[in-house]
Amino acid sequence: MAQIEQKQMLETIIKALDSKRAEDIQLIGIKDLTIVADYFVIANGTSNTQTKALADEVEFQLKQKGIEPIRTEGYQDATWIVLDYGNVVVHVFYKETRDYYKLERLWQDGEQIDISDYIIKE
Repeated sequence: MAQIEQKQMLETIIKALDSKRAEDIQLIGIKDLTIVADYFVIANGTSNTQTKALADEVEFQLKQKGIEPIRTEGYQDATWIVLDYGNVVVHVFYKETRDYYKLERLWQDGEQIDISDYIIKE
């Protein structure tokens, strides 16, 4: 995946989450820490319905660009949905589940990337 394509992909993911009012969207660069992925995108919804809608929107927007997830997990109970796009893994949490697992703390050595350019200001 070319760098510009990855940047566009991250922008698409973040804008999709933002368009459905995801809370606290984080982009963490982890390529120096693990072979799992280059980036984690972490966000949460305030209900299971919103969490599912957030994940659906990410999938829909990327599908429009011809990008399908390698695998998805967590749609059943929609408390932690994982969309695996290879170099980019999207974690969409229900708020309480996110507070419990504190994924950002586990990956605090990762690079916190500024996403303010991708977020629509209120």
